[in-house]
Amino acid sequence: MEKGWMNARFIGKSALEPGRKRSWKSGMSLLLAASFTLLSACGSQSGDTPSASASGAPAESAKPVEIEFWYGLGGNLGENMKKRIDAFNASQDEVIVKGIAQADYGETEQKLQAAIASNDVPAAVLSSNSEWARKGYYASLDELIAADPEFKSEDFVQTFLDQGKVDGKQYFLPMYGTTQIMYYRKDALEASGIDPAGLTTWEALGEAAAKMSKRESGKTSFYGWEPMWGYDNMADAVFSRGGTILSEDGKTVTIDSPEWVETWEQFRKWIHDDKIMRIHSGGQGWEYWYKTIDDVMKNKAAGYTGSSGDQGDLDFGIVAAMEQPGWEGAGAGKPVASAIQAGIPAKASAEQRQAAFKWFTYFMETSNTADWSMNTGYIAVRQSALEDPAFKAFSEKNPQIEVPLQQASHASSPFQDPTGGKITDALKIAADEVQINNVPAEKALKEAQQKAQSELDRVSK
Repeated sequence: MEKGWMNARFIGKSALEPGRKRSWKSGMSLLLAASFTLLSACGSQSGDTPSASASGAPAESAKPVEIEFWYGLGGNLGENMKKRIDAFNASQDEVIVKGIAQADYGETEQKLQAAIASNDVPAAVLSSNSEWARKGYYASLDELIAADPEFKSEDFVQTFLDQGKVDGKQYFLPMYGTTQIMYYRKDALEASGIDPAGLTTWEALGEAAAKMSKRESGKTSFYGWEPMWGYDNMADAVFSRGGTILSEDGKTVTIDSPEWVETWEQFRKWIHDDKIMRIHSGGQGWEYWYKTIDDVMKNKAAGYTGSSGDQGDLDFGIVAAMEQPGWEGAGAGKPVASAIQAGIPAKASAEQRQAAFKWFTYFMETSNTADWSMNTGYIAVRQSALEDPAFKAFSEKNPQIEVPLQQASHASSPFQDPTGGKITDALKIAADEVQINNVPAEKALKEAQQKAQSELDRVSK
């Protein structure tokens, strides 16, 4: 998706260098060698099977393993993923990755579900689902990790690596980390005499949004802030207030607690009563997301709450980044920091699994995860990336790259839905009621709690 302002990129040269080649695991090499020896000894009845020539010339070498990698990324992220795939393919001659892009993460999972049912799966997907792993739809990666002496589990950001574990087994690997941060127009805040360093609470941000908003003919023509559509931004604000989704014993859904109701009702007022904030919703794929970014870049809004991964699409001559605020008396914000994970469908062949793992480990190499962070704004998954020379030099000139890392240090862990998504589905419906339909938060959340509790009680039995 190329829009005029989206041509702006980070300052600095991309470090998409091929990198060193990683050798196949010895078991796969022996298997290929044995297969080649057998074919050479038996010859070919059809004449199509490679074999030694009459002159004694060596047989044709084994072809590389070709795999599909499904990912739901668009815009700058999609472009960077394609570059990384091309760089991997150029770095070695044993695996060819064919990237298949979808509209978003949700579409990737929908298509994967159909692929599993038809027994025609890709070898690698940028998607994760703990319930599907328990059902055997994903392959455990423990044996592949154990066979790779260069994996170095201790170097990974542990909270990201742990998010890929299901019942103690590693089913998914973190490709990059993300958290929702705040982007604001520097000129908008300056014109209103607002110091961004003072926007450490939601109360302060609300006052600033009201001050910056403009109205013409009874309608808002410039919005003080734009949260992103969905329950995530508002849930982050709840966690920063001390709210939880489940009780400590995991038996009660708590999304109708005062922390939830007061927080979501405040957002409803800002959006519908005060009209100082706006929500873009619907559309195809990430359309709503880019419309929100457009408003800020085209000077229709002072700022928005979005992904750390938006940084590659923004012009930081115009905008700057800051952490999400907390609430008065509640301390620093505690938004979620999560890993975007990749997995291998269980129906992929052993050869395809090995090839997919080779692709994953290449993507996560220190220089590559650091480069991905510099070009996209997402969080690097290896601790050693912080010491990567290119990353250190980049962060000195582009301080916004450090904001996601700083926020992740005091962030909340992502919610693991024990109902297989029914609780989060109830929250999505409730968020639409509040954000789009102007339904009081208490009513929307009470209905959501009842649905979610019913689902929790059902699976608990």
